[in-house]
Amino acid sequence: MTLLPGSGDPHRFGTEAFYAALGRAFVAMCAVVPFLFLVEAADQGLAFGLDAAAGIIPQRIDGLDGVFFSPFLHHGFDHLYSNSIPLILLGTFVLAAGARRFLWSTLVIVLVSGLGVWFTGSPNSVVVGASGVIFGYLGILLTRGIVERSWWNFAVFLLVGLLYGWQLVGILPTDDRISWQGHLFGLLGGVVAAIVFRRRRPDLGGPYHSESSLTLP
Repeated sequence: MTLLPGSGDPHRFGTEAFYAALGRAFVAMCAVVPFLFLVEAADQGLAFGLDAAAGIIPQRIDGLDGVFFSPFLHHGFDHLYSNSIPLILLGTFVLAAGARRFLWSTLVIVLVSGLGVWFTGSPNSVVVGASGVIFGYLGILLTRGIVERSWWNFAVFLLVGLLYGWQLVGILPTDDRISWQGHLFGLLGGVVAAIVFRRRRPDLGGPYHSESSLTLP
């Protein structure tokens, strides 16, 4: 059997490798959500008080560790339910582009979102939830179609925009109970990650590339 050019490329839309990568990413993201539910069930059932102990407390040193822990915590199951579907959907598209890029991009989003909340949030609040990461993934997908000049990424851009574009209102201070700072800085972190970890197009004219930014396979 003869394979068509690019048929084994997981980044080329329509190939078997592409659909396989998308399927693996979906399964992996579906495994993340039960873990978050387990954390929330343990927190509520055993009264650990994880939100206050490991959430972000803006402008307080003892709340700085929440930058890394807060995405795993939620204010109850309703909060977690509302984050689950967009986390799976957006995370699947981001992860399908490569595990290393996904991990590094997520780290950038967590840092930018968490530190943004810590510096600008109210010191009388405790901020938890995966919303900053979700907005970061949204920022990646919306930006990747532009910086990588890919028809597939443009299609994802349109799909995500139609499904979740309305959530961009969450970057505005419309509700005191919602950390708009986490959403805004998460989105910005996603834009940064999409640019820094963009996949460079091969230079057909020689062994050199015209771009010099950090990229990962």
